[in-house]
Amino acid sequence: MKRSTNFLAAFLLVLALSSGQLFAEIKLPAIFCDNMVLQQQTEVAIFGMATINASVSVTTSWNHKSYSTKASGTGSWKLKVTTPTAGGPYEVSVSDGKSLKLKNVLIGEVWICSGQSNMEMPMKGFRNQPITGSAEAISFSSNPNIHLFTVKKASSLDPLNDFEGSWSLCEPENVSEFSATAYFFGLMLNKALHVPIGLINTSWGGTRIEPWISESGSKNFAWVKLPEKKPVEKLSPQTPTVLFNGMINPMVGYGVRGAIWYQGESNRNEAAEYAKLMPGLIENWRALWGIGDFSFYFMQIAPFDYGPTGLSSAYLREAQLKASIALKNTGMACIMDVGEKDCIHPAHKETGSNRLALLALEQTYGIKGVNGQSPVLKDMKVSEGVVRLTFDHAPNGLTSFGKELSCFEVAGANKRFFPAKAFITGSGVTLISTSVNEPVAVRYAFQDFVVGDLFGTDGLPVSSFRTDDWEPLK
Repeated sequence: MKRSTNFLAAFLLVLALSSGQLFAEIKLPAIFCDNMVLQQQTEVAIFGMATINASVSVTTSWNHKSYSTKASGTGSWKLKVTTPTAGGPYEVSVSDGKSLKLKNVLIGEVWICSGQSNMEMPMKGFRNQPITGSAEAISFSSNPNIHLFTVKKASSLDPLNDFEGSWSLCEPENVSEFSATAYFFGLMLNKALHVPIGLINTSWGGTRIEPWISESGSKNFAWVKLPEKKPVEKLSPQTPTVLFNGMINPMVGYGVRGAIWYQGESNRNEAAEYAKLMPGLIENWRALWGIGDFSFYFMQIAPFDYGPTGLSSAYLREAQLKASIALKNTGMACIMDVGEKDCIHPAHKETGSNRLALLALEQTYGIKGVNGQSPVLKDMKVSEGVVRLTFDHAPNGLTSFGKELSCFEVAGANKRFFPAKAFITGSGVTLISTSVNEPVAVRYAFQDFVVGDLFGTDGLPVSSFRTDDWEPLK
């Protein structure tokens, strides 16, 4: 009798444990919660965990339609729902027998905002490092049509299915802690488009680009050493793939319009590799998201005095310029005019963010009359010691806003550069140097720290550039 009682107790215990596994409640990744923003006018993916093999239904209040699928043998499920034009608030209900309701859901434009410290830098600034105009901007930031999501820092050797974070309302208390670059970008989109904006900030100061690329994407670059999958006491956020695994993978497939990126300072000394890694990251994310070649815009790193050692950051800016034309639906915002000699985090975040927004308004949203592209060198011609430069993306010409152009240099065959006198003309820029009789190469603002002085008439600065391909002096 005692043996039978023990057997029955053991059986009931096993049944109870298995029931906990078989009848788990619906669980959604953190990105799906109250206040979320879903991408408008498309089919957005909703996914999560549920009871093993259970039927899962998702009901959306904007069309009162129900979508259903079946959870897998591990409990995972995924389906797509159709979203209308921008609006809200709405509700989304998810059920596998027990319902979970998400409230205050907006339909609008969703953007991922990623990179290192210049993306992470909050509206309140870093200690002893301000954001210009932040006090006023934060004071007037209450806006029911912008929602914010900050991903908590996490690194992992294996792809994770979830991260920590939640959608929050656009109110001063939340805005002061949110990425300044992302906020100003989203604010300009909201003002121009008059639709809800969802901003997902997933950034980590000081990190290189390699940690933000997945394992499959990293295999395209022979010099990137993938980590061994073994326990480590402390995982460095500089390890390839680990930030993608912890801070990007959990939301892969979430409906977005595009991404903005502010990173590169930590890769300054590997400019040639970066020119390949930047397009590689874009292609990697696009392939994994599976929603086509979504828009991807990035900020060119600002001029800064990195000191006497290492490669001039002008080469990294050049790599970013090359990356900006390597793929379609990409673009680079230039901030040659707002760098700070002694601070790697420029205070004028709104200036750069607005330039990212201009790229999106022109190229993603097709708003006529808007230009987001800085002038770019088109051609160089030399005649009798005089250099003449022409530029693309300068339909109304160039300007220095009344200042003397001071950032041009020319060199002869001996590769020695000397300052050049520069003049804006009807067709572009003309250069003359009494120190170089037969110029063969031109460089503009090609130093670590420099304040750019050449612009399109719309105020967008010309990037640092060079016409030579001579090896840099280290």
